[in-house]
Amino acid sequence: MKTVEEYYKILAPKLTNWLVASGSPYAEACDLVQETFVKIWNMRQDLHDDEEAVSGLVFTIARNLRKNHARSEKHIVLQGEIGEDEGGEAPPSATTSAADREYLRRKLTEAFAKLPPILRDAYTLFQVGGMSIHQISLQTGVSESLVKVRIFRAKEKLKELLADLKKEI
Repeated sequence: MKTVEEYYKILAPKLTNWLVASGSPYAEACDLVQETFVKIWNMRQDLHDDEEAVSGLVFTIARNLRKNHARSEKHIVLQGEIGEDEGGEAPPSATTSAADREYLRRKLTEAFAKLPPILRDAYTLFQVGGMSIHQISLQTGVSESLVKVRIFRAKEKLKELLADLKKEI
């Protein structure tokens, strides 16, 4: 049976290339490869001597880690970027980026407030909470199809509510 180190030597370069080719920056790809093989190391007693199975497991773990990383980054950005609603003001000039961000935050907050609660909840759980369709379905007690419909409708309604931003830009 091959050791985790042997699998690392074989699969790490392939995994790194795959992650970079699918859009991850090189440093992030290296971190994801390391995290993946830490998980593989922790489950080394359960591994079978089947290179294809281990390869599939390694790529699946890396893909899931990348998704989780992207979700957490999205959550951190949104959490840090959304501020208090400060009332309506005229759009800021193009030279003040901090004012632009405040204006966009305010517009986004207003648009979210106008969404029906069931659409807002589904969209927020999916985009901000990083939950899967299945998890949202279990939490809300509705079918996965209905969750998908609600997320789609929320996106469409947000596009409609924020359409004036395209005109201003």
